[in-house]
Amino acid sequence: MATGTTRRRASIIHGYGASPGDHWFGWLAEQLEADGVPTTIPALPNPLAPDPARWAKAVRADVGTVDENTILVAHSLGCLTVLRHLRSLPGPWRLGALVLVSGFVDPLPALPVLDSYIGDGCEVEGLGDRIDRLTVIRSDADPYVPPGHTDRLAGLLGVTADVVPRAGHFLASDGVTSLREVLVALSP
Repeated sequence: MATGTTRRRASIIHGYGASPGDHWFGWLAEQLEADGVPTTIPALPNPLAPDPARWAKAVRADVGTVDENTILVAHSLGCLTVLRHLRSLPGPWRLGALVLVSGFVDPLPALPVLDSYIGDGCEVEGLGDRIDRLTVIRSDADPYVPPGHTDRLAGLLGVTADVVPRAGHFLASDGVTSLREVLVALSP
């Protein structure tokens, strides 16, 4: 693994109904940039009516080829989108770090409008073996993603979810405009 920070780069992938300037994304990008890690937050098309193919294309264009210097951070529906992107990558690959916040691969009872996007989820078994640092974060009181959904995803990836008390769905409306837990997960 490379030791310098000049080669590291990060992408932050938002979720349903969000934009790059929402919640804690800009704060995290500023922190990473201050540490010398170039960071992008792509605007995924039509976030209130997400199309899996269009979101996949946007993530593929932003993330490109992953390697041990690549950091991916995703929130909510962005987690499923990133996992599908990783699953689609050809040949052997390694990812430096992946942080999934309020991730899931199962339909959400609170958001049936996303059922067609979620579909059968994503086959994630084995992905964890290709990721150097993998962290799954959830709240103990998420009104949209049941804690069991994130715990199941973490288990499929071979990790245990880290729980942030009273963080809701990690939205600005929940009072979450910074998320130190992600920085801790990415710290050397």
